[in-house]
Amino acid sequence: MGIGTYEQYRDRLYSMTPNIYVGAELIGREDPRLESGMYVMRQTFDCAHDERYTDVCVAKSHLTGEEINRFTHIHQTAEDLLAKQKMTRLLCHRVGGCIQRCMGTDAMNALSVVTYEMDEDLGTDYNKRFLKYLGWSQQNDIVANCAQTDVKGDRSKRPHEQVDPDMYLRIVESREDGIVVRGAKSCNSAAPYVDEIIVTPTRFMGPKDNAYAVSFALPADWPGIKIVALPGQRHKRAYIDAPIAHVGDMESLTIFDDVFVPRERVFMDGLGNPECTPYAGFLAIMFAHFHRHSYTGCKPATSEVFASQAALVAEYNNIEKTSHAQEKIAHILGIAELVYAAGVASVSRAEKSPSGTMIPDEILTNAGRKLAGEEIYNEAKILADLAGGLIATLPLEESYYTEATGELMNKYIMRNPAVSAEAVHRCFRMIEDTLVSEFGGAMIVAGLHGGGSPQMETIAMMGGYDVEELKGIAKYLAGIQPEIPIYERKTVTPRRVLAKFKARKAAEEASAPVESATSATEVQK
Repeated sequence: MGIGTYEQYRDRLYSMTPNIYVGAELIGREDPRLESGMYVMRQTFDCAHDERYTDVCVAKSHLTGEEINRFTHIHQTAEDLLAKQKMTRLLCHRVGGCIQRCMGTDAMNALSVVTYEMDEDLGTDYNKRFLKYLGWSQQNDIVANCAQTDVKGDRSKRPHEQVDPDMYLRIVESREDGIVVRGAKSCNSAAPYVDEIIVTPTRFMGPKDNAYAVSFALPADWPGIKIVALPGQRHKRAYIDAPIAHVGDMESLTIFDDVFVPRERVFMDGLGNPECTPYAGFLAIMFAHFHRHSYTGCKPATSEVFASQAALVAEYNNIEKTSHAQEKIAHILGIAELVYAAGVASVSRAEKSPSGTMIPDEILTNAGRKLAGEEIYNEAKILADLAGGLIATLPLEESYYTEATGELMNKYIMRNPAVSAEAVHRCFRMIEDTLVSEFGGAMIVAGLHGGGSPQMETIAMMGGYDVEELKGIAKYLAGIQPEIPIYERKTVTPRRVLAKFKARKAAEEASAPVESATSATEVQK
């Protein structure tokens, strides 16, 4: 098949065993509250069959040479990375924000790199298992997400130090036919309406954290998985239907209650093979890195959605030519262009990993994602400023269509005489959905924290940046050293972590032990 259809995806979900809990209810995938998230996923199927989008939504599998949905593709070239970034941007325009399917893509690309490196270094067969899984995913156009964020418990303690050892997902038993895992993954977007959940570690693990070095993939309704969900929906429309009203999601706490994972679906087992443990952090940051590059497509799109709404409401308020409106809209557009440019520039410095997967530059990717996260609330503020307070006090939709109040409501919503009352109503209802609805508010928070908060981007950037070499410029200018260095930053990818691991291992083998890192921050320093 290679390029599936929405109907095939929907039918797969409807055949799943109910394991989604919304409050006290146990629901199946046919529940109406999943429709808004499935609507978003639908775009990833429909656009792969739309000639306007096929150049970015369709790729050629490096395994079979057949055409596949790019959301199941492993980036082989710089052009692949650029096409993924452009696809993300264009599809995010269609849903007014996150396209949601990039998590699975980014997890698979990270696994393609890390499982290969483990096999090469340790003699394991994780990459062979992964490639078999990848081939099946591509053939069936499988929708996956990534469950990475552990609940973490006491943030001052490492996984093995927790009072309750289940605060990080862990392997409780490793045996020949598979592993048994226990724990939970938080902030697990889209889990209720994906085919597969791909689990990765959330941080670097030390020698006593072997049981927490784990990665695998399972169907979302696998026995022992419980998805405790929070529906994210916009206000229901009765009269003025619009695309934005169909968009939503479901977040979840995904619980793994002594879940058995067949060996062929295990991609990292630190309990069974402690040599895998150092690769947990490598996989954690590799997923985050690919995901942040995806953000250089989706966050510019989100900014452009804000800018387009700001420009439209400024026109409808008849203030679009004022200098303050122009300045505010230009600010949002500038952020969008800079974040997208960071993603493009990171691709210009991309390096091919030993597995053949292209990895963009880490510094530029994180710089773009950091800027986007820091600006999201400012962009929302600009849109609210130009729209005015009506977005928070807009009467219910039915008020504009009832006999008692309809005519008067449409009379008093008028602004620019060149714009109809219905168009004004639609515009303000859209911005209400964007900024004031429960889902809209959640998406703004996601814009700050999704893929890692700005602090995590800071850690990644400073961990990969050679500040000591940079200081040479200042030392020359101050007269501390006589010659100015020819400074040009080298490409940096998360593979730098492997070099540190290998250097540490070589030192240990030479009887010069080096203390193991105890946190992601230490390793990246």
